[in-house]
Amino acid sequence: MKKNLLIVQAGFIIVSSIGGYLLSLTGMSIGWMLGTIVAAGAISFWRPRFLLPSTSTKDIHAYWGYIGQYILGIELGQKVNAAVLQTFQNHWIVIVIMLILSTIFALLSGLILLRFTKESLMTSFLSATPGGLSAMPGIAAELGANTATVSIVQTTRVLLVVCTIPLFSFYLSSDKVIEQSAQHAIMTPLSSISFLWTQALLLTAWIGYHIGKFLKLPAPWLVGGMLGVAALQTCLGLYTGGNAAAWWPHQGITLAQILLGASIGSRLNRKMFKGAVRVCMVGLLSSISLVCTTILCAFLISRWTNISFVTATLALAPGGIAEMATTSLTLHADAAFVVAVQVLRVILILSFLPVLFQLLNKQVKKRTVGKAG
Repeated sequence: MKKNLLIVQAGFIIVSSIGGYLLSLTGMSIGWMLGTIVAAGAISFWRPRFLLPSTSTKDIHAYWGYIGQYILGIELGQKVNAAVLQTFQNHWIVIVIMLILSTIFALLSGLILLRFTKESLMTSFLSATPGGLSAMPGIAAELGANTATVSIVQTTRVLLVVCTIPLFSFYLSSDKVIEQSAQHAIMTPLSSISFLWTQALLLTAWIGYHIGKFLKLPAPWLVGGMLGVAALQTCLGLYTGGNAAAWWPHQGITLAQILLGASIGSRLNRKMFKGAVRVCMVGLLSSISLVCTTILCAFLISRWTNISFVTATLALAPGGIAEMATTSLTLHADAAFVVAVQVLRVILILSFLPVLFQLLNKQVKKRTVGKAG
């Protein structure tokens, strides 16, 4: 049974990747992920029996996305260097401002949901908070919020972000992508040393995942793997005065885009939106307003600092860590900076906002009881 399910899901991913291939023919570097999302979403809605039999689960298994995050973490970890650390040192105030602004905008988006739907304060805020598509529904269940509404709004926002922000960023940085793609095409030749170093990176990323899981970091396959590889690269650089070049095929980032795109698209299904038209519409409008304010803030930050507009947009974007990391890599933005801001925001949100929401919810309930009495 498990073997048959594995074959079905692998087939689903392969067929979905055709959409990614077609969109990549336009020259769009993020086309593999966007095209795969669209194709996977269409298949999930249509649910043809030869791809998704009635006995299969609603979406593909999480480990496909984990593999994509694992590949992405190694790719990102290799890009962490002294220049990235210098950027953090020079712009830590900007990073704090970005974290505060993104949190405030999420709260305002939650107020829109609260005002125009019949959902509770807790449900509205958790729906609008960009804390991760996998984490927020679980938190909603723990806090007694409506998990269905939270899942719908979170899915709508992530799909909106990953289908618009990458396109927007691509057209802004199209000249830079063409210019840098030639440099990116150079790959370290396969040798015994480069292959051994690749094995060391794979092992280090795996250890980093387990450490990240133990520390309860968001997206441990991505974040833990990235930090593990970055630490290994940094230690080696300090010891030898240079970085070892690993054999790392460029097709790895394409595979990561396909796996992540298929994981996102597979979450769409017709039942998700039945009886929730108003929530979907209001959630979509609030998400659009959140994306617009994100782009505006990114523009202002890029004018005040030497951080590029594309990097600032991807760092602030209320999408998933893995999706924005993939986009930043393919568009040659400062990927390490983007991931760091995204991770810090998720940690801030998951650590403090649920407690804040509980306190606000208690205050609202006390006032309601007082008025009723």
